[in-house]
Parts: sequence; structure tokens; C-alpha cells
Amino acid sequence: MTTEVRVPTLGESVSEATIATWFKKPGDAVAQDEMLCELETDKVTVEVPAPAAGVMGEIIAAEGATVGVDALLATINAGVGAAPTPVAAPVAAPAATGGSVDVMVPTLGESVSEATVASWFKAVGDTVAQDEMLCELETDKVSVEVPAPAAGVITEILAAEGATVEAGGKLAVMTSGAGASAPAAAPAVAAPAASTGKDIENAPSANKAMAEAGLAAGSVAGTGKDGRVMKSDVQSAIKAGASAPAAAPAPVAAARPASAANDAPREERVKMTRLRQTIARRLKDSQNTAAMLTTFNEVDMTEVMALRNEYKDLFLKKHSVKLGFMSFFTKACVHALKEVPEVNAEIDGTDVVYKNYVHMGIAAGTPTGLVVPVIRDADAMSFAGIEKAIAEKGARARDGKLTMDEMQGGSFTISNGGVYGSLMSSPILNPPQSGILGMHKIQDRPMAINGQVVIRPMMYLALSYDHRIVDGKGAVTFLVRVKEALEDPRRLLMDL
Repeated sequence: MTTEVRVPTLGESVSEATIATWFKKPGDAVAQDEMLCELETDKVTVEVPAPAAGVMGEIIAAEGATVGVDALLATINAGVGAAPTPVAAPVAAPAATGGSVDVMVPTLGESVSEATVASWFKAVGDTVAQDEMLCELETDKVSVEVPAPAAGVITEILAAEGATVEAGGKLAVMTSGAGASAPAAAPAVAAPAASTGKDIENAPSANKAMAEAGLAAGSVAGTGKDGRVMKSDVQSAIKAGASAPAAAPAPVAAARPASAANDAPREERVKMTRLRQTIARRLKDSQNTAAMLTTFNEVDMTEVMALRNEYKDLFLKKHSVKLGFMSFFTKACVHALKEVPEVNAEIDGTDVVYKNYVHMGIAAGTPTGLVVPVIRDADAMSFAGIEKAIAEKGARARDGKLTMDEMQGGSFTISNGGVYGSLMSSPILNPPQSGILGMHKIQDRPMAINGQVVIRPMMYLALSYDHRIVDGKGAVTFLVRVKEALEDPRRLLMDL
């Protein structure tokens, strides 16, 4: 039986595409839904999965060909046991009864075309179960785990740790079948495997996570091969409250050498993660592109704190989520954005795009860097809905489980540096957005109220905005409306 592989629907008003890459060749075994090829249109890249399991037959449209919607791309012959066309046999091919299965780079998310191999959890010759995690990839924003597409034995690793791979690229080759034997000789690109426990190298992602958390190398027990410390081990140690018992530093001599060469042995050089590289690039792009300016104000948090203290227990009992300050600030910003819509807009070429919705970005610090999950349609949500969304997104961010889609499309951002003790700062724009609100530490300060000096819990607010689209009047008005809504929360109920 032969199954046809055809061009899928490409999107509204898109009638043709170009074949960018074939990931399979005639004779290759394919699993159902395994990616066969990638098409490029004017706007997007489209991946074509296998409609059925079997063996690749004829490829009708070669790379570079232009094809229309529903055009025939290739055929798949039924039967996973069909013998593949004799292509060059892999080096050190194992004598096994199962077929060869490719481990491919999975879909990485919209607009993400490449990733870095962070850690291999298996080595050549290891037996793996289906869906067992083989390696971890790092993209600009998220970590992606690659499971085994079938049970079998790893026979070749094509992309070593630290290598950059493209979406749809081949990571490794394995022989399917639980009884497959290990290869007689490991390929040249095999993942490094140490011979003794003392020489086992930790996963690079684990070393990075330990450095960021301040954990000593010997304080985390490894669960990987031969006791190798994995990223998940570090996360477990952090959650368990592991301390950082670093080895006591040697006494510093009275006169320390000033030479950079002498200091080199005491320095540590760690390659920036893709996330940190992206943060650095986007922040610098923001400075270079936008005409960024910051305006400040302060808000008396007395009424919000009193309202929260009065209803927090009842709120928790009814909605099963704590009532925090972020829902008040989100509601206040939504209220202010209605009056000053240019703060909720963006520049696209020579056009200004006004958003008739609020997709609120909530900046969150994680062990690997700052991420901004987006709460979509926050303007249509209740206090409880906002708090639940913030709690869920925050937990996923800390666990590294956010998807690219969850961090894209924001129209305005709130950043709370106050949780770290910041008294005042100037937040940087999250392009292409035109505004970001910075919250800060609540601090008791003496204030003049009705001719008397009283102590009030005060917070400085900062609005950074793109002066190309937002005038000073609009920025100040926005911040004043946020201040008014927080100092008298009843205004939110009355839409005043």
C-alpha cells in the first residue's frame, strides 16, 4: 500500500511554497507524524509530517522546487519492516534485527530555526526505552527535551554537546528493537563518556545552573549515567533548599598579584547561554531602535494593602489562589491604557498599530534569566483570573516549561523589581512594545497629608516609553491614572 504526501494548506491567500529541505530520502524508515520536509512561503515556514508510518518511496518534488497547495510531494510505502534502499551503510553498523531510526530536532517554535545541544543523557551503545529523554536543547527562550522515538540502542551521535543544530536536523541514529545489540566500535562523534566516577563531567546546563544558584559542584547528587549531575538534579537540590557549601577559599596573601595572567587560574569562563545572548541582543536593539524615555511617580499603597488584607482569606477560600498586588497593578494598567491607547500600540514601518486588547507581559526572573510570559486578553479577566494566570505562568517559567507562544504577542509589560528590593529603576522596553511599567519596593516614608506629617507605605512607579509614538503628556497621564486607581481602588469598579 502506498500513501501520498501532499502539500498542506499554507494559509489564507498563500497558494504556493518552495521546498526548503528534505529530512528523509528514499529508503528511510519513517514514523507517523515524523517531519519529512520543510516548505517556505512568503511569510512562514511549514513543516510536512508523515501521514503514515512506513518507508520513504519516491520524492516527486526536489529541494528548491515550487509547489502549489495539495501538490504531490512524495510517496510512503507501507510497512515499517520494509527493507530500505541500499544506501551507504553507517559506520560501525550494529548487527541487529531492528531497523535504523533517526533522532531528529523537534519543532522549536515559531520563528525559531536553531538550537544548541546542551546535554546528552545517553551515550553510544546505551539501550533506551521509547520516550526516554535522550538530550536537551537550548533555544533563545526555552529548553527542549528530545525523547527517544522508539525503543532500541543508540548507535551514533551526530551532534555533540555545544553544537548548533537546525530545526529538523538529525541529532543521532538508533537501532530500533529492545534486543538490538550495541555497536562493536563507537563512531568518532560519540558523546564523551568518562571511565571513572571521579572524571565524570556534569551536564553543561547543570554546571551553569549550579553556578547561578551558588551551589558547589559536590553538593548535588547526580542521577545521570555514572553519577553525572543533570540540570534536573540541580533544580531538585534548589527546591529541597540545598545550601552552597563551597570549599573554603585559600587565605588571600597580603599582596595579591595584579597581573591578569596570574589571575587567570582563579577565573572561570562560561559560554553565554542562548537565552542570555538573546536577552543581551534584544535589550541593546531596544536601546538602538526606540527613543526611550522614563517618567516617574509615586503611589500611596495604603488603600490597596487594606483592601487586600481585608479580603485575602475569603479570596483564597473562594478562588484557591492568593490575592497579590500584581492583579491590582494589571487592572490599573488596563484602565489607564484605555485612556492612553498609544502606550498600548507599536510602530510597524511608517504605521502605528493600535491594539484593541491588552496582552499583558509579566516579567519573571528565573535561574536561567529574565523571561516575559504573556497573559492574553488581560483586559477581559477578573482579579482571580489574573492571579491564577500569573501563578501558573510563573511556575512554568521557573521550571523552564514555557513555550515560545506563551512569550510572544505582548502589547504592554509590567516588571516588578520591588521583589528584589529595588527602590527605583528605569525599566527597558520590550520591543516592539511602546511601554513598560516598573514597580518597586513598598517603603514606609513620611508624607505631608492635609497639613500633617504621617507615615505611609509608598512605592515609586516608573514608566519607560517610546517617545516616537508616546508624547510626554500621554506618558504622564498614563502614570497618573495608574496612581489614582491604586490609591482609590473603587475607581476601578466605577471605571473612573
